Formats: sequence, C-alpha cells, structure tokens
Amino acid sequence: MAVREISAAALCCVLVACGGGKPAAGTAAASAAPSGPVGAASGAASGPAAAASAPPVSVSVVRAAKRDVAVQVEATGTVSALASIDIKPQLASVLTGVHVKEGQFVQKGQLLFTLDGRADAANLARAEAQLLRDQATLADAQRQLARSQDLLSKNFVSQGAVDTSQANVDAQRAAVAADKAAIEAARVAVSYSCIAAPSSGRVGQINVFPGSSVAPSGAAMVTITQLDPISVSFNLPQRNLADALQALAATRGAGPAKPAASAPERAAPRAAAGASGAGAPAASAAQSGMVLAILPEGRGTRVGRLEFVDNLVDPASGTVKVKAVFGNKDQSLWPGAYVNVQLALQSLAGAVVIPQASIVQGARGTAVFVVDGEGLAAIRPVKVLQALGDEAAVSGVRPGEKIVLDGRQNVRPGSRLIERAPDRPSGAGGPGGGRGGAGGGGRGASGAARGASEPGRVGSAPAP
Repeated sequence: MAVREISAAALCCVLVACGGGKPAAGTAAASAAPSGPVGAASGAASGPAAAASAPPVSVSVVRAAKRDVAVQVEATGTVSALASIDIKPQLASVLTGVHVKEGQFVQKGQLLFTLDGRADAANLARAEAQLLRDQATLADAQRQLARSQDLLSKNFVSQGAVDTSQANVDAQRAAVAADKAAIEAARVAVSYSCIAAPSSGRVGQINVFPGSSVAPSGAAMVTITQLDPISVSFNLPQRNLADALQALAATRGAGPAKPAASAPERAAPRAAAGASGAGAPAASAAQSGMVLAILPEGRGTRVGRLEFVDNLVDPASGTVKVKAVFGNKDQSLWPGAYVNVQLALQSLAGAVVIPQASIVQGARGTAVFVVDGEGLAAIRPVKVLQALGDEAAVSGVRPGEKIVLDGRQNVRPGSRLIERAPDRPSGAGGPGGGRGGAGGGGRGASGAARGASEPGRVGSAPAP
C-alpha cells in the first residue's frame, strides 16, 4: 500500500513538471523576442544621438591662435674658430724675446717674439752703403756724358765717345736700381726677426723660450685662435638643402631664391598648408637664416646667422654641412665644444597654433575636438605643420575656434559640452550660482543642466 502511494506521488510530480515546462519555454521565447529590436536600437543609439542624449561632459577649452611661427630644424653642432693660426719663423734663428703670455688676448700687429737679427741688420747696412757708392759713380758718369756732348758740339770728339759715356750712365742707373732692390730685400729679412700677430685672438700654449733655436720646418711657436666672432658647424638632412640655400640667400641680402619644383619632400609643412584650405599659412622667408645656439647646463642661448652651406651632400649620411656665425664677446662658445642649434629655415605667416596636448592621435591620423555653435563636440582632422614645444602649428582649424583641451578622453562626436575654467578650483561656483557650484545645492545642478540644454551656449561647471 505504501509503495502504491509513493508511486502515485512520483507520477504526480512528473506530470506537474512536464506541464510547467511549456509555459517556461514560452516565457523564454517571449522574453527573447524583443531582444533583436532592443539591440538594434541600442546600436543605433551608440552614435551622435546617444552622445547628445548622454550627460554633458565637463571640459576645458582654448582658442586657436593665429601668429607667425618659424620653421626650425634642430641639430647638434660643433664650435670651431673662424681662424686658428700656427706661428712659425720664416728663417732659422735664435729666439731672443717672448712678449706675450699664455692665454693672453692680442690684437692684429702686436709683437709676439723677437729673433736674433744682427746678421740681417749688417746685410742691410752693406746694401745701403753699396747704394751710396753706385749713386756717386752714377753722378760722375753723368758729368762725363755732359762734357762729351759739349766737346761733340765743337767737333773735338767723335760721336762714338758720346755714346760710350751714355752707356756708362745707363749702366750706373741700373746698378742704383739693383742696390735699392737689395736694400728692400734686406729690410724684409730684418723684419723677420720681429714676429707680430697676424690677426686678433687668444694666445695658446707657448712652446719656445728665449734662447731656443727655431726654424720654419720646426714645431709651431704658438697658436692664435680667433674667438669673436666664432662659428658653429652642423649637418642638415638633404631634404632641407633647398630651404637652407634659400635662407642663406636671404641672409646675404640677395633675396629668397626660387624653390626647386623637383623636390616635393623639402617642404612637407608647406604642402600640407596648401592643401588645408582655410586657415593654411603662407610661407615666408622674412626670418629665415637665424640660428639659435642653446648652451649646455642652462647657460642661455646665443643668436647667430647662417653663413655657409657646403657644395656637396655626403652620400654616406645624406646630410650637408652648414656653418653659422655668432658673436662671442663673452666667450660663452669655445672651440671644440658641442651645442644644440636650431636653424630657422623659413617662417609660416599667419599660422594657426594650438596646444600639443589637444591633438588626438588616431588610426586615421591626427584630429582635435572643437566646440560648435550649439555647444556640441565635433571632431576635426588636422595636420601638424610644425612642432613648437608645447604648441603646434596646424592646418584644418580656423583662428578663434574653441579647441577641447582637458577632458577630451570622455568626449565623443556630438557630446554636449560644459566649459570649465582650467585654472579654477572645484566648487568655485558659490551658492545659488546656477553654474554647478558645490555650495549651491540643487540650484547649482539645475544651472549646469540649463546651460547644457540651451542651444548655442556652452555652460560652465566646476572641474571634476
């Protein structure tokens, strides 16, 4: 009896379970049916419409500025002297005097060394004495010629005697000229005993002392290096060669050279500017050729000008050597030192400048978020023409447009934006301000919502 009751109870349970499964399946189907339209709706809502219906995004904005910027190329240069002269004697002699000290600055023509010139002085005196003797002989020959001519007029001598006297006069005149040339040569030899500075500069290490025997084939007595002005040599990529030549012509007053049409890679920034349409800057060489040398260890900068562009491109490195000249009265640039240089090849007139931090890097290139007239975010593709440290000259935006700076990671195209001051602390709205101030309670929130709902206006809210 008990077994029957247990079997009947189990059968009832099975029937109940089978009967309840159908409604469950129907319910699941009913619940699954609307999933398709909902998913489609949600996918459609993920675009600008969803962004517009989403809560406003608090951002800080900056306005795109318009100004002239220089297109610069950075390189590492080596300081070199414009003139470094090794001083050597022009004849073998003995050094009798040293008139400068090591490290001293000398002017052109200042006496450096004296040599033993007694032999040369004696030769000069002998040449001067020979000149006096030949001049006396010339005077006697001229008197003899005058007598011969007088006697010829009276028919006491023949014409041949007069011609002989004339030849003696001409020979003595040539001897006098030779004596004068010998005197000049002797004076030159005497001048070699006094060695003067051929140019202004700084005296290096002196390698000789009084009593030293010196010769033209020996080592240099001293080296004089010119420090003011001074040059900095560095290499430029081949793609910047045409711009460097144009800048060099501008610095020499010849006017900017016409750019070569066969080098499209030489001016990528200008090509981008020309393709960008409105707001693209025009290239100008008004400030080209200026070179800025950045001294190490924060010791400041020096401004110079482009002076030389080599006539050969190094095929191994694809670079060309250039040289700039700097004033160096304070001796901040020293030969052999390394400095960082910035060469202004040209200037972009009327370039649009924005912060580098506002530029968004994407798979399709660079872009920025701008605030349109309705306070909505719009993405704008841009091209970077020139990096300027924390800023960049770009094409693709107009001067005065509002560019999203802080908070752009939360911005999507079509997002409603609320502007905040970048430098204002949180809760600066105050009580009842209607601008999202922390002390205003519900009024602050309602003010922020009202600002976001009004078309053509960007509201204000505190920084999150």
